Amino acid sequence: MGKRVVVNAAQARALLSAAGTQRPSGPGLVAFPGRLYHAALRPGEAVTLRAADLRLPDDGWGELLLTGSTPEAASSWTGNGRRREERESKHRARGEIRSVPCPPPLTVPLRAHLAEHGTTPHGRLFRGVRGGDLPEGTYCPRTSALTPEDAASPLARRPNDLRHAAVSTWLNAGVPSTQVAEWAGHSVGVLHQIYPKCIVGQEDAARERIAAALGDGSGA
Repeated sequence: MGKRVVVNAAQARALLSAAGTQRPSGPGLVAFPGRLYHAALRPGEAVTLRAADLRLPDDGWGELLLTGSTPEAASSWTGNGRRREERESKHRARGEIRSVPCPPPLTVPLRAHLAEHGTTPHGRLFRGVRGGDLPEGTYCPRTSALTPEDAASPLARRPNDLRHAAVSTWLNAGVPSTQVAEWAGHSVGVLHQIYPKCIVGQEDAARERIAAALGDGSGA
């Protein structure tokens, strides 16, 4: 994973805004890609999340409680003929909960989604057009949201690339890698192995912090 797949904030906003325009699935998926970008969920985790796993205040930050994942696979491999099979979250024991912060740009559309679309009979938030499992090909219309040059590039080509953008944003914002790893469901070692090329501007910021600690206001 490198910089070429990671969207910047403006590109992410364009992708999220375009999610509701895709037909016929768009109106029911407006809040879906936001969970990958704003909360760094894996696609299988976002599909699995149920209303009971949401802590959504009227305003401000909420919380997502992740207890499992249903990654997409060929139905012949799931053993039940379905597109997805529920299992524990990656790097987590069965029944272990991972808490992820839910920022206001995600809290608001999630509340709106619940009010307008409700849940599946199993309490999940998102469903396919025919009511079954959500296919990975329906998450976000890249071609209508990005410039022709960006749409022809590897940028955000996979749903998981929005998750990479979220983790890169947190790291670039100066969130400690231990906290980012906890929220993203990674080990710190894996985090440092995957994301170093996407952390920009950190050397200058580090020099400034060291200079401040030494009492040298020049930053040199």
